[in-house]
Amino acid sequence: MTRFALRLAVAVLAPVALLQPTAATCQAAPAEERLAHISVTTLGTGGTPVILIPGLASPRAVWDGVAPDLAKTHRVYLVQVNGFGGDAAGDNGKAGLLDGIAADLNSYIAKHKLQKPAIIGHSMGGFLAMMMGARYPAATGRVMVVDALPFFSLLYDPGMTVEKARAFAEQARAQTLAAPAPAAPVTADPGGIWSITPEGRIKVANWGAKADPKVTAQALYEVMTTDLRPELAKVTARPFTVLYATGAGPRAKVIWESSYAGSPATLVPVADSWHFIMLDQPARFSAALNAFLDAR
Repeated sequence: MTRFALRLAVAVLAPVALLQPTAATCQAAPAEERLAHISVTTLGTGGTPVILIPGLASPRAVWDGVAPDLAKTHRVYLVQVNGFGGDAAGDNGKAGLLDGIAADLNSYIAKHKLQKPAIIGHSMGGFLAMMMGARYPAATGRVMVVDALPFFSLLYDPGMTVEKARAFAEQARAQTLAAPAPAAPVTADPGGIWSITPEGRIKVANWGAKADPKVTAQALYEVMTTDLRPELAKVTARPFTVLYATGAGPRAKVIWESSYAGSPATLVPVADSWHFIMLDQPARFSAALNAFLDAR
């Protein structure tokens, strides 16, 4: 894999923290409930349940910009993949990570008797939201995907197959494991296409540095070698909305439209944004989120 290709993979799959968690946010959060692959905290007391899933190497604090407002009218469930927030990896870091996360989500929904929750995910979290809709339709009320493809390796080649992607994915996994741990917090712009602002890119780098490399590497490999396109027709949840950033130029529209062609998804482009729409266009993101949750 070329250095550019690996950088692109990390940029598109890695998470961003939208806001540093404030003391008030941390104090308001109840105790975690930990499962083998994820942990969950909750906000709010009533309304339609909303499950928020962050992306690769991202903590649940990625949703701090929207979760408090959502909690005024919804019961909000904040997911974090074990190992992505400086916590213990649990059963992650080995094969079957994505399947394990989806199974944990399904078990959590059943245990707490959540009635048709809205499942919203960014990047890898969006991939998991689609997986839930396709494989656990009874547990999924509606699906929103934020800047995620059903087969991420199409970013390298529109004709990519799972078999062809394995070599690239293995290199990405190995390089992620071999990368040295940061010696200090990032304070200068590291570049990349994570966010349209230097501040956003700095936050991405610092959040990602807290994630367990073994978990990040395994998740990256599995997302790059899993093609959900054949399963999208099984997603019966409505609405099934995909927000995608157009900051990368005209090619973005081609990639997203071709990737979701023939699926039940409704695509919504967001201009003047890179991968992290919630960071780059917070007002537009909040408006799209509310429209999605209010749709009948």
